[in-house]
Amino acid sequence: MKQPLQITFRDIPRSDAVEAKIREKAAKLDEFYDQIMACQVVIEAPHGHHHKGYLYHVRIDLTVPNGEIIINRDPKEHHAHEDAYVAIRDAFDAARRKLQDFARKQRGDVKTHETPAHGTVLEIIPSQDFGRIQTSDEREVYFHRNSFLDGDFDALEIGDKVRFVEEAGEKGPQASTVHLIGKHNIVS
Repeated sequence: MKQPLQITFRDIPRSDAVEAKIREKAAKLDEFYDQIMACQVVIEAPHGHHHKGYLYHVRIDLTVPNGEIIINRDPKEHHAHEDAYVAIRDAFDAARRKLQDFARKQRGDVKTHETPAHGTVLEIIPSQDFGRIQTSDEREVYFHRNSFLDGDFDALEIGDKVRFVEEAGEKGPQASTVHLIGKHNIVS
């Protein structure tokens, strides 16, 4: 880390053992992702009036290149957090997962799913077993009767919304598979 680790105890007495555990976990994060610029950890027990014990709340703020990662473990959701070490472990595990996601995005390893090509049936010529689709970017794509996979080609109507896989054909772009878009299919 570029800046020293900052640890704050709120509503609980400072503990050397707890601080050592936080330093150990922060050092492991720094080994995992060496571009952490700053790390601030707050541990608190805001619910001290409970008879069964404290529920520890751990917040971790990591400053990384082009951003900040915040982990805010809410003790109301985790009754195991009556143990400060469990609360610390869970918070740092969440921080490691968020750092992994951040590192993947930086490297460009995140999978993206492209929206399938879609358009409107522009022309249907049943006697010759083909039709044309007008794409969302105003191009025309040829498709054959055998490319329509959702039932009866003859039941298709001009204006029907379809999604398709486009490929290069002998005479220009053509759709290799065509699916009718129903009212429950959302295309963005």
